[in-house]
Amino acid sequence: MFKSASTSLILLGVLAIVVGIIALAWPGVTILALVILFAVYAFIDAGLQAMRAFGSATAGPVLGHLLLGVIALAAGVIAIVWPGPTALVLVLVVGIWAFAGGIMEIAAAFGSGESAGTRALFVLSGLISVAFGVVLFARPGVGAVTLALLFGLFTIVYGISQITLGIETRRTGKTLHAVLPDAA
Repeated sequence: MFKSASTSLILLGVLAIVVGIIALAWPGVTILALVILFAVYAFIDAGLQAMRAFGSATAGPVLGHLLLGVIALAAGVIAIVWPGPTALVLVLVVGIWAFAGGIMEIAAAFGSGESAGTRALFVLSGLISVAFGVVLFARPGVGAVTLALLFGLFTIVYGISQITLGIETRRTGKTLHAVLPDAA
């Protein structure tokens, strides 16, 4: 059990590192891939909304689901036809998310019962999120490349952590096998 789990973790880590290197080497391709992934999601959503519409017994939900399906289909087509503006919108959405999340983290720092260290971490991470959101709004073109580069760096760090976890899992399995000869 430990050997297969550790092998899976190590392979996942290697794959993550490869994806991270690709994202760092070709951030434009990474941005396009995110736009295409969004388009695929929108197309799948459109199909599922159509299925829900035709599975409904009354007219109200049919029209609502059909309308949602048409909107999702249009969003997918727009993403494919105009990937640049779609990437810009995705960057702005991430900017809004980072800014709002940062404000909430700063507010959480002043919640009751938090230690000074926890408050400091909340404020620091909140300020970083707010700054990231402001940068994405101020320079959305650079923000798209920055997102691709951050994705690449995150994926490499994640891959290294998965490989480390896989190696530790394998060591634990070997130790257990040595201590408990009947454990397999």
